[in-house]
Amino acid sequence: MFSCPNCKGKDIGKIGVNQFYCWNCYIELSVSKGKIHTHQVEEDGSLSSLDDLFDDLFDDNERTIG
Repeated sequence: MFSCPNCKGKDIGKIGVNQFYCWNCYIELSVSKGKIHTHQVEEDGSLSSLDDLFDDLFDDNERTIG
């Protein structure tokens, strides 16, 4: 398993194929080609990408699995 790139928490639940949810900071994570993508869940259930924020804060090694 991996830790959340936002809060570093390990309370990650699987919600779909290559889709996860952080119960600490309430963001959705998806994995594509070994890279973790982050999304905020909006009130209407839609997802807003947070990748642009994480691109500035973390290097690629902190957003990859494996």
